[in-house]
Amino acid sequence: MRFRNAFLLGGLVASLALAGCSTTPIGSSAPIGERVATNQIFSDSYGPVEDHGYALPAIPIQRVNSRFHRQIVDYATQEPPGTIVVNTPNRFLYYVLPGGKAVRYGIGVGKQGFAWQGRAYIAWKQEWPTWHPPKEMAVRRPDVAQYVEDGMGPGLRNPLGARAMYLFNDEGKDTLFRLHGTPEWASIGTAASSGCIRLMNQDIIDLYSRVRPGKSARVIVQQ
Repeated sequence: MRFRNAFLLGGLVASLALAGCSTTPIGSSAPIGERVATNQIFSDSYGPVEDHGYALPAIPIQRVNSRFHRQIVDYATQEPPGTIVVNTPNRFLYYVLPGGKAVRYGIGVGKQGFAWQGRAYIAWKQEWPTWHPPKEMAVRRPDVAQYVEDGMGPGLRNPLGARAMYLFNDEGKDTLFRLHGTPEWASIGTAASSGCIRLMNQDIIDLYSRVRPGKSARVIVQQ
């Protein structure tokens, strides 16, 4: 029991230090794909996008492994439609649909030491969010210290990308984890972030449109 409590406490301490969701590029082996049937793939959905006055550039999607392209898959689960399941080892996020289907997105995940798992819900979401790195990140990276108080305004270089969704626990407390976009499409399929779950901007826009915040917007993060 002591070991278990220490493990949980360690995970909590790690989570409190990583709400910045920025990137430190590191090497990563290719994730192992799951055996799920693809019913439809949206590889043509990554062109340029005009969104709230921002011109998102096209993603060179042919340079991204096709397993990480947005697609509809067969997905057996007991979770109700609308649930988000994050499969961290395989670098996939599933948005559960009715009829044993799901929308599957490729993701980038937290590097070793910044992982988190558990259940939460999306308390709120924001288009073109402002980024506030935590003080702990500013200690590690003095170059972001200027954004701790005032934040980095929305834009194409903002680490949270075009959308962000904020995960809270059942007690109503911020977990400091986010589902968010990223301009760094090459990081999809890798473990390169400071803990949050990142999607290509075109994908986070699609996922954002499907989610209605509240305690019914469940998120399950698997390690």
